[in-house]
Amino acid sequence: MHKPTVGTFGLTGCAGDQLVVLNCEDELLELVELIDIRDFLTASSDNDERCALDIAFVEGSVMSKRDEEHLRQIRARSETLVALGTCAVWGGIPAMDRAFDRHELVGSIYGAGGHQFDTLPARALHEVVSINVKIPGCPIEKHEFLGAVASLLHGDVPVLAEYPVCMECRLRENRCLLTHDGRCCLGPVTLAGCAARCPSLGVTCIGCRGPAPDANFAAAMEVFEEHGQPRERVSQRLQTFAPVPGGMLTPEEDR
Repeated sequence: MHKPTVGTFGLTGCAGDQLVVLNCEDELLELVELIDIRDFLTASSDNDERCALDIAFVEGSVMSKRDEEHLRQIRARSETLVALGTCAVWGGIPAMDRAFDRHELVGSIYGAGGHQFDTLPARALHEVVSINVKIPGCPIEKHEFLGAVASLLHGDVPVLAEYPVCMECRLRENRCLLTHDGRCCLGPVTLAGCAARCPSLGVTCIGCRGPAPDANFAAAMEVFEEHGQPRERVSQRLQTFAPVPGGMLTPEEDR
């Protein structure tokens, strides 16, 4: 039986999504029985950097010419390319500065010598190459990764959550941090899949999985304002992990 050839790669990022893969622990032995891992630098120093791949998982955002070239090479050798994590799917935290002049930013940090660095404004993978599957998360959820692998092995497109975190809060019978406590919880417009981990612990959702499909930001803003959260504050927080309607606004200290 042919085992699909697989590669896992990291561009500019924290490698947290690759660590989630390695931390699958009990499932790892089953995975290696089903797939042929050919290129995974974080896990092995013995890699085939030229072979064709049935599936490539790529984390991190494109932040340099080197990243862009590497991503294009991965795309060229891969049948299916999976964006792994919020940085790969949306650009993530590194993309927060896209509204500012890159040259000025680099100069303000590194001075005149900054021009020597290979640095570009952060981009999501789909802004450079075509993507087949997107798995958001900061980092990704283990169960979503394993589920995606299972679907791909069966020749199916992975099915991920398409509803907001609020639905998961309802299922867990959590007290609403926004409507009951007047706190800035982004659950109403953030993509679910995390089992509402943060709100379940009394911590407001910060939108790390990116916006939920068809999220009604205009209506959500009205609800936020009704519960004491200024539009500017909410908009600024929403820009932390992914671009959303409203653009970059002046940061306001959160309560």
